[in-house]
Amino acid sequence: MDYYERMRIKTVLWPLLLSFSLGMSAQAASPADPVSKSSALDGPLFYQLLLAELNARSEEPGTAFSLTLDAARKTNDPAVFKRAVQLALQARSGGSALQAAQAWSQAIPASREANQFVLQILLGLNRTAEAVEPIKRAINLAPLPERREVIGAIPTQFERVGDKQVAATTVQKALSGWLNDRDVGASAWASVGRVWLQANDKSAAIQAAAKGLALDVKAEHPALLALSMMNPELPQAERLVKQHVPHARPEFRMAYIKVLLGAQREDDVKAELQSIRTQFPDYADAWLIDGALALQANQLESADQQLQHYLRLVDAKPADQLAPETKRGRSQAFFSLAQIAQLRKDFKAAEAWLQRIDNPGDVFRAQLRRATVIAKMGRVDEALGLIQAQAETSEDDARLKRSAEIQLLRDQKLFDRARATLKTSIAQFPDDLDLVYDLAMVEEKLGDLVQMEQLLRTLMAAKPEDPHAYNALGYSLADRGMRLPEAKQLISKALELSPKDPFITDSLGWAEFRSGNKEEALRLLQGAFKDKPDAEIATHLGEVLWSVQRQQEAIQMFREALKLNPDNETLTETVQRLRIPL
Repeated sequence: MDYYERMRIKTVLWPLLLSFSLGMSAQAASPADPVSKSSALDGPLFYQLLLAELNARSEEPGTAFSLTLDAARKTNDPAVFKRAVQLALQARSGGSALQAAQAWSQAIPASREANQFVLQILLGLNRTAEAVEPIKRAINLAPLPERREVIGAIPTQFERVGDKQVAATTVQKALSGWLNDRDVGASAWASVGRVWLQANDKSAAIQAAAKGLALDVKAEHPALLALSMMNPELPQAERLVKQHVPHARPEFRMAYIKVLLGAQREDDVKAELQSIRTQFPDYADAWLIDGALALQANQLESADQQLQHYLRLVDAKPADQLAPETKRGRSQAFFSLAQIAQLRKDFKAAEAWLQRIDNPGDVFRAQLRRATVIAKMGRVDEALGLIQAQAETSEDDARLKRSAEIQLLRDQKLFDRARATLKTSIAQFPDDLDLVYDLAMVEEKLGDLVQMEQLLRTLMAAKPEDPHAYNALGYSLADRGMRLPEAKQLISKALELSPKDPFITDSLGWAEFRSGNKEEALRLLQGAFKDKPDAEIATHLGEVLWSVQRQQEAIQMFREALKLNPDNETLTETVQRLRIPL
């Protein structure tokens, strides 16, 4: 062994060996890993560990493991036991790793770390049924204040187990002694339910949630389990959630509200939000969501009041104490208030709200929105300059800048400039197919339908599974009463690719109307408007109703469109053409 090899061993191995000896003599014993009172690491054992490490470095893991485990048994040193386990794992010998972990747990029965290694190795070896005792030991070794947390973490450890049925049976057997416990029983049932849910046995999972809440209706773990299973096919889950709601933290109730929003149950959402605001008037998030819903319903005054109240609650706290999600919520409130100001044509106020956004993750988007507002005040070149001045930190930022610039030019009806800008961008970024789509829409506005169709068919060839090009060409043809069978075929293809898209359904309804199929058009457009209350869809539906002599319903629908977006071009043109008395 030359000088450099000896130095390498000295620099690599001695710190490790010193950690073993110091662990025996200088370190205080931790509650998790008590050690013997006096060191057994004498000269021969010290040399044995050195030899083990040399064998490990020489790629002789079997010998290294045997020497280290023997030393661990002689010293009862947790660091040496742990090293033996690590050597076995590095050698990919699960059996040896389990042997060392079990020896460690037997030598130091109070060691939570040793027991955790035993449990993890058993699961890694797919010896799931043998995990009952380590689970019990993990709970018994945990201090009373931590037991609920330990029990709650059990399902996560079984997520990668192959046989989920065996996993669920094992966990339920291991937790049987705690299922009726006054303090942790509800959490135990929740963990049992989660592993049954992992095994795709929803019946067993919902029964476990029910038993947990029966023990303690205030317990959140079984209520969260029920919440995770909420869907129309399992009504019992929501009944369990509702049992817990009167006792729930506002955070749980907000999670329930998010599920209701996903199910488009807005009336139930509003009722829950009202309940939260009554019970927890200073809980800011309820005001934010209620304000967003009011804005979506075009109730501008209510939205304004609730969003500003949200900001008062949030701004009452020091800025450095705001959680990241609260900072994002604050930005969302500013965005929404800017939108309200825009709808009121108060562009200066809109710009002022956007300038208040200071959360780093939202500033870039806020400046792009601010450019749109500046353009609406007639300062188009200033707005374009603002967009171009924004620093890009990613390719996504660059795409957003290009999109914002094109949208601004389109909104200002500067279609020639938009076309020129798009052609330049496409030359620079030929793989960005969104630019090709935007150019097709600009060509349509400029009346060059041949070029529009050529571009859209290029997109269909490049992205055959993308519905937008099919829908755009089909709608453009139908709106002009051209090649109607082909238009319907194109839109039907788009709907096939995106079956639940209300805007594509609107296109098909409009194509049916242009084809003279008014009843089918009415059916499609009513469904589209129900799924997405939008000014364009409302206008199409209003015209169909007008054409079948249902004038009062038509007028009501046009009024709905006016509330949703008074600046919609299709609405303005249709009302003028039909001379609708609004």
